[in-house]
Amino acid sequence: MQPPKKSNNQVVGNVGMYFVCYHLSRMGWNVMPTARNAKGIDILIYSQDALKKFTIQVKALSKSSPVPLGGKLTNLFGDFFIICRRLETDTPQCFVLTPEEVQKLAHKGEKDGKMSYWLQPKHYATSDYLEKWDRIGRGDIGSSVKDELET
Repeated sequence: MQPPKKSNNQVVGNVGMYFVCYHLSRMGWNVMPTARNAKGIDILIYSQDALKKFTIQVKALSKSSPVPLGGKLTNLFGDFFIICRRLETDTPQCFVLTPEEVQKLAHKGEKDGKMSYWLQPKHYATSDYLEKWDRIGRGDIGSSVKDELET
């Protein structure tokens, strides 16, 4: 089922966050979404044995648009940065990056004397990041990021 064609940002954000939660849960992680519109991370995940813990920041887009990053790049929290786009379709796409990669790829713009940063689709929408959930690894007991990368 698709969200309404003219979804507001809150609905698109919720769809993106819960879509990421769904994927991570299927990978064996215990998933805890945080309060919406709070500054910082969007999701906390931990493995079944609680030995691995990661924080996730989600950026949700209804279309294939640039990702707004704000006026400074110091607000990129978390261990992973997941961009979900095309959330108004039956085939959304997710891109898994680290905050360091986002900082490196960010485009700096200025309008009316105000600085802003964006992540252009040509930089994030690549095979290096598309559906690369394996970068996070699995949360099942007995698995590790290293095990996942070797299989």
